[in-house]
Amino acid sequence: MKKGAIFDMDGLLFDTERLYRDSWMIRATELGLEPDPEFPKAVCGSSGELMLEIIRQYYPDIEPEILRDACIERVNECLKAAVPEKPGVHEILSFMKENGVRIAVASSSPIETIQSNLERTGILSFFDVITSGQEVEKGKPEPDIFLLAAQRLELEPEDCYVFEDGSNGIHAGAAAGCTTVMIPDLTEPNEELKNLTAGIYDSLMEAKEAIIRGEI
Repeated sequence: MKKGAIFDMDGLLFDTERLYRDSWMIRATELGLEPDPEFPKAVCGSSGELMLEIIRQYYPDIEPEILRDACIERVNECLKAAVPEKPGVHEILSFMKENGVRIAVASSSPIETIQSNLERTGILSFFDVITSGQEVEKGKPEPDIFLLAAQRLELEPEDCYVFEDGSNGIHAGAAAGCTTVMIPDLTEPNEELKNLTAGIYDSLMEAKEAIIRGEI
């Protein structure tokens, strides 16, 4: 078992990627744009300048910050009602804690959103470290956020698991040198992603059982 575990948030801990997908489409329509169904997949897991560049590519007729801020505003409004958890969240976090594994969250979301979601679902106390895409120069698929999380855990990247659901996150975890595990959400794993991961499982509960068996 590794000494550290780094978790993505949206689509991995919480069932929120669908919320982002719908918000991108709704806000684009409200802003007079023609929604592109491929855009939510392309922007998924990105942050900072990379997110803005992806918005520019798909919607060159609008300032990217306007669409970004409108989407985040709608997501945050929806999350005030409920933060939907993915299956196995409490179980894998409890298992890691009981076995002395240091735990981090590394999400492209703003730090305020991360903290709020963790607090509202009662899992904040499990985490030793919180890392946001706002804190690094290059977001996923670059490895910066996972390297920062490992540094804050005071561990080498190779001593850490990374749990991710999306393509950008898988590429970032692998590039960081972490043992990267995929729990697919909206992104179906292709051969490239399979080759970048130590394992692909249907849920965090299944991933926990695989760790117990010594598979990853």
